[in-house]
Amino acid sequence: QVQLVESGGGLVQPGGSLRLSCLASGSIYRIYSMGWYRQVPGKQRELVAGIRSGGSTNYADSVKGRFTISRDNAKNTVYLQMNSLQPEDTAVYYCNADLSGGGSWSRTGYWGQGTQVTVSS
Repeated sequence: QVQLVESGGGLVQPGGSLRLSCLASGSIYRIYSMGWYRQVPGKQRELVAGIRSGGSTNYADSVKGRFTISRDNAKNTVYLQMNSLQPEDTAVYYCNADLSGGGSWSRTGYWGQGTQVTVSS
């Protein structure tokens, strides 16, 4: 009843930019926070950036100054603007939302299906 759908991944050259989007849809009562994680094969999924309902943000040290997370509360959408991309940013990027919905007022974490970002020349 709640879905997160990411878009915007792809192949980009080092130094390039991409913008990821994630739309939360379905029976949603309240979204507390949204964020982006990434994962490479053989490694744990790691937080890239997060944004709370009030607008406060946090970033992994490795992306500070290059990535910007933003959110459109009216559209239940979170964005990740990625600039100065480097090969080490290559990963599957996952959207996450901490929300109440789907018939329950309990806070639950939801995940998108992931979108591949590849940085290569």
